Amino acid sequence: MQKRSLGSSEVLVPPFVFGGNVFGWGVDEQQAFKLLDLLLEKGVDTIDTADIYSYWAGGSGGESETIIGQWMRARGNREQVIIHTKGGAPDAPGEFAHADLSAAYLTKAVEGSLRRLGTDYIDLYYVHFDDNKTPPEETLGAFQKLIEQGKIRAIGASNYGPERLRQSLAVADENNLPRYACLQTHYNLYERSEYETELEELCLSEGLGVLSYYSLASGFLSGKYRSEADLDKSAARGSSAAQYLNPRGLRILNVLDKVADKYGATQAQIALAWIMARPGFTAAIASSTKIEQLNELLQATAIDLDNESIAELNEASTY
Repeated sequence: MQKRSLGSSEVLVPPFVFGGNVFGWGVDEQQAFKLLDLLLEKGVDTIDTADIYSYWAGGSGGESETIIGQWMRARGNREQVIIHTKGGAPDAPGEFAHADLSAAYLTKAVEGSLRRLGTDYIDLYYVHFDDNKTPPEETLGAFQKLIEQGKIRAIGASNYGPERLRQSLAVADENNLPRYACLQTHYNLYERSEYETELEELCLSEGLGVLSYYSLASGFLSGKYRSEADLDKSAARGSSAAQYLNPRGLRILNVLDKVADKYGATQAQIALAWIMARPGFTAAIASSTKIEQLNELLQATAIDLDNESIAELNEASTY
């Protein structure tokens, strides 16, 4: 599996990155170990997580990082794995409360992630959400110290708006501070407008890597949900997929069906392959709870969509 450069950093990632948000939420430690073992077996070495995963399932946060850390210790494979994690999410409980992008908070957050992961370095550390108040000089200065200490290798921005992202990049260049290597953004065949109208040109011109989350639109792009009656197929995802049950969403599914049939693939595989083929995109992030699901998703990396199929998918998903 051909890896791609993550912006100007030395971090390389495969076109598929596994989303660890399901660990501690629908996936216990035993099942997580099986999924992670399969990833490495298939040549996918990159895992995306965050310090707060997955408090929304009734936990306290930190469950995902802890499970990943226990797996790495059990397998003795830290050097074989690329870890992406995040800090600075608002409205989280316990030790994650009052999150912001201050030097004091981010330093504490990185130390917490290192402890839960059982490692002395993180390959890529994201600002999970911009607080829209901390000066970029302070945030990037904190990251500079953490990089100098060997605790993080590279930094990324997640859920940033174009103005603050542009400002942060300018501050980094003007003050010789660490530069965000990538943007992680909400993006898929249905959710295109926010990235394409405001962020795409900036990321391309600044040479940032781009990674998508919610790459399958809460499972809608798997073709699993085509009517309200289908929403009961998943207690966890069905309600989220309901928002896509409209003429545009169904039009996208119809073309996904056509292209999937052309390639002898599933709709989910085609939806991921479309992101991987998008100019400027480094990787699509997706998660699964079952071995068979993960095997299916991983096969998307072998699909090279032709221009005609890409054009059809683009037209069907025009916003």
